[in-house]
Amino acid sequence: MVSPVTVVKSEGPKLVPFFKATCVYFVLWLPTSSPSWFSALIKCLPIFCLWVFLLAHGFTFLGAHSSARKILAGLIFSALGDAFLIWQEQGYFIHGLLMFAITHILYSSAFGMKPLNVWAGLVISAVSSLSYILLYPYLSGPFTYLVAVYIALIGFMGWRAIAGLQLANDLWTWTKLSACLGAMLFMVSDLTIAVNKFCFPVPHSRAIIMATYYAAQMLIALSAVECQDVEVARKRT
Repeated sequence: MVSPVTVVKSEGPKLVPFFKATCVYFVLWLPTSSPSWFSALIKCLPIFCLWVFLLAHGFTFLGAHSSARKILAGLIFSALGDAFLIWQEQGYFIHGLLMFAITHILYSSAFGMKPLNVWAGLVISAVSSLSYILLYPYLSGPFTYLVAVYIALIGFMGWRAIAGLQLANDLWTWTKLSACLGAMLFMVSDLTIAVNKFCFPVPHSRAIIMATYYAAQMLIALSAVECQDVEVARKRT
């Protein structure tokens, strides 16, 4: 396993733009009541930086590793979803939901179906079902089934990320841990969105949603670079 020190030295500098862009978002804290292309840019800027983070590993790396390409594609659809959600009060919430649904499909494919880890799937299924049961009384119209499909997709993504983390067998790596934590934070972020939008106002909802969302995307982006870091570590030894 690549050591945490190697990870920090190798990946830390490439993530500096992401951290700066995230700080810009929270410092400016543009009002959501006044959507604009500028506010969309500021919101999407950290995700753009994660595009650059993956591209900085080289086109050869991306060409050789389909999981990295799928995560990059997921980040592209995430940025589109972020932009649509800026105008969600103008009727673009479903568009944003669709973009993030595609994101979760891409991430699930990137994480793969091995190992299967049925127990993790059962736990995530129970959590997803409970979430939908809690939301169901507040849903109406197309959201009754759209939210169900979305919860199923993000739950599936979470399952595939968690399944890869085999702590008991000592087969885990820091990137699998990143994927697992990223998926769980993504689920927390989206559940907060759902509760805040459909059920009742969540105190400090925007801060919770965006902090967990940006952290989730960063961790998932980090999970794509394991292969290169292993190669670097081998060359150094």
